[in-house]
Amino acid sequence: MVLNNIRNFSIIAHIDHGKSTLADRMLEITNTVETRKMKEQILDQMELERERGITIKMQPVRMEHEKDGETYELNLIDTPGHIDFSYEVSRALHAVEGSILLVDATQGIQAQTLTTLNMARELGLVIIPILSKVDSPLARVKEVKEEIVELIKCDPSDILATSGKTGEGVRELLDTIVAKIPTPKVEYTDTQGLRALIFDFAYSSHRGIIVYVRIFDGMVKKGDPLRFIQSKETFQALEVGTFSPGETPKAELLSGSIGYIVTGIKKPGVVGVGDTIERPKHELPALSGYKEVHPVVWASIFPEDADDFTALRQALERLRLSDASISFEEESSGTLGRGFRCGFLGMLHLEIITERLKREFDLELVITLPSITYEVTDMKGKIETVYSPALFPDHGQTKRVQEPWIDGKIIIPPEYTGQIMQLLYEHEAEVFDTELFGENRTAITFFMPLRELMRNFFDELKSASSGYGSLSYDFFEYRDADVARLDILVADEVVPAFARVVSRRRVEEEAKKAVEKLHEVMPRHMFVMKIQAKALGRILSSKTVKAFRKDVTAKLYGGDITRKRKLLEKQKKGKKKMRSQGRVNIPPEAFIKMMKS
Repeated sequence: MVLNNIRNFSIIAHIDHGKSTLADRMLEITNTVETRKMKEQILDQMELERERGITIKMQPVRMEHEKDGETYELNLIDTPGHIDFSYEVSRALHAVEGSILLVDATQGIQAQTLTTLNMARELGLVIIPILSKVDSPLARVKEVKEEIVELIKCDPSDILATSGKTGEGVRELLDTIVAKIPTPKVEYTDTQGLRALIFDFAYSSHRGIIVYVRIFDGMVKKGDPLRFIQSKETFQALEVGTFSPGETPKAELLSGSIGYIVTGIKKPGVVGVGDTIERPKHELPALSGYKEVHPVVWASIFPEDADDFTALRQALERLRLSDASISFEEESSGTLGRGFRCGFLGMLHLEIITERLKREFDLELVITLPSITYEVTDMKGKIETVYSPALFPDHGQTKRVQEPWIDGKIIIPPEYTGQIMQLLYEHEAEVFDTELFGENRTAITFFMPLRELMRNFFDELKSASSGYGSLSYDFFEYRDADVARLDILVADEVVPAFARVVSRRRVEEEAKKAVEKLHEVMPRHMFVMKIQAKALGRILSSKTVKAFRKDVTAKLYGGDITRKRKLLEKQKKGKKKMRSQGRVNIPPEAFIKMMKS
């Protein structure tokens, strides 16, 4: 394909705005997929994506479109819309020259759309605004058009009206892509050199890691010796090809193309999103924008059956081959046995990975409460990063504690402003700015501790805004934190899996809630068992689980009262011995119920 006839683009859209459905219609109109093989959300390969109706793993696809007698190669990268995957999205945007700004005509612009749109504008991409779901009876075409005009300062006539359901306006959109999105630029004309950006990768048991690349300079063909600039690992291209939408082998990938390279590598930690591939003896400068992705949320994962520990390790290693952002290290708990402390990009990422472990590897898991990292300075001035609440220092052993804050934006209808302001106050947020966004939307900018964002904030936002609120956020800075470790004791024994770091102003409330919840789910034992919450050096809440009681005097008929007293005294001594020596068995169901919000 001639370089001038290549167009690379992505779609910017909020979750559930019809991005994957629009891509389906594009594939149909360009005859990329045969009608008999067509199915909904065809680019969403994972069962979990189809079930939830969201894009988790980005998927490129190559289409051919005819306009004015010429054939054009259109390369689409269908990217995730959730904020957890913002770095992957930024690398995908770096691999294209234009983006479609897709806005649901029934909902209008959402906060997460703004985040991705700002990335695209900073990279200088051409933005094509379109409305989706215009055939819906709930569509507010005129109002939403005004929002888009105000946001990107375009002419109302530039906004295309489409429907992924009926295919209305999709052919006109393809013509607009050809007309407005520029052809790829080649910076280095040295035919021996190569610069290919990795914007994603997958893993195959037989072929190893398969990298998804955009060729910026040079060309690559099967058998070429190649190297990753960041990891310095060398390999040979076992196969190259494009996506249609399945992997289709090609003789070569030329400048401007988007495709895949089979590496044959089967060890984790070698490939990273944003890395550049080069030829070992013909080096060119690395493409800009690469960064190491660091976990934001941490949680411990334990197998319900201790015999599954090795299987869990193998499953995590396998997932890390296709998702380098997962980090994990072995840890041991006296209550839960051996498991792994895992780092994730956010709450959705955590949910997806744990669900994949259960589905794809048939594992029954116990997952501890997610937590964040704290920068702790002890009384001697030593600074330490704490990943686990169980390792957080006791009361009185810290001089200073710092925690991450986020810079967030919420977009809501104006009538919900009061409820959202109250919600932000309850979550220790600082409201920075409030402004009107379009005719009937309000944008609230705020700062909040990441700890509070994880405390069920997403669900509470949806509830307070009747589902109309949308949220985007980014890391802001580290600030001093007024927090304490809350321990849960069962029969005078601390259970590390239940430990959490909470705000001091909420510590008594959290202690009471935790004790009451565990009291509800904890099975009775043969002896009286106390459930206590401890923080700030004292017990803040306590409840007792009654023991099973056997009537040891039931077999006695008549006789002296001392016979009954003797048996009751023997029972009392036995229960006292059990309480001091017996081990409390906490079933996995109790852990699971405690971990759920």
